[in-house]
Amino acid sequence: MKITEQDSLYENLQDKDTLTLLQEINEEDKKVAFCVEKAIPQIHKAVDTIFLNMKKGAKLFYLGAGTSGRLGIVDASECPPTFGVPYDLVNGVIAGGDRAIRKAVEGAEDDTHQAWQDLLVMGIQKNDCLIGISASGTTPYVLGGLIEAKKNGILTACITNNLDTPISKSVVLPIEVPVGPEYLTGSTRMKSGTAQKMVLNMISTTLMIKLGHVLGNQMIDMQLSNEKLKKRALQMLIKLTNLNEYQAFEYLKNYKNVRNAYSAWKSQNE
Repeated sequence: MKITEQDSLYENLQDKDTLTLLQEINEEDKKVAFCVEKAIPQIHKAVDTIFLNMKKGAKLFYLGAGTSGRLGIVDASECPPTFGVPYDLVNGVIAGGDRAIRKAVEGAEDDTHQAWQDLLVMGIQKNDCLIGISASGTTPYVLGGLIEAKKNGILTACITNNLDTPISKSVVLPIEVPVGPEYLTGSTRMKSGTAQKMVLNMISTTLMIKLGHVLGNQMIDMQLSNEKLKKRALQMLIKLTNLNEYQAFEYLKNYKNVRNAYSAWKSQNE
């Protein structure tokens, strides 16, 4: 039996009071970070390999169904505003298409042929990178997409929550994070989903740092799309320079983002 399908360590959930339920869920959640820690060597290898491809112009694609697909889309969609990269640099693909982001599309994850068609529509090319995300490690949609991608010379990786699965065996760079039985038996949106979110954050953030979109600990390429981010950018620029608030505001107004404003200030003060 897959680890993700094993019975919960807890019984008679319906008889427990709210505080007990919350405390027990939290106890299980505490285990996730330690499980991710054990997978760092695999994550390290995946990031370094993907980085070499992206440095040469490759794009990154996430492929998943249900919760796994939604988590990939969340991570991909947050890269442009956070790091100022093009919207097609990191892409999330989900079984059932965009309508599956909000509502489950019955049977979509069982189609072994559709993923490759979806990836082609999204513009995947030979030198790109594909990460399949599947708690079980057996999702037909994800497995089919990874197999076809590998046949077409695309670098393949995966994030799974079981060991030695068909998906892990099909890719060049497997990342396996077995978090143990879910609090609610089989509900992989819980610990498995949390682990996937953590690993995706680690992968994308580390890649963006290595690709040069961070200075110090600041998101210098972020899009200034609302007042909160404009204020954050102002504080970043003040921290990076000796400008006062008014001067920093003028630099941002003229140069549109922190990187350009900082570069202009630096060149003028060398």
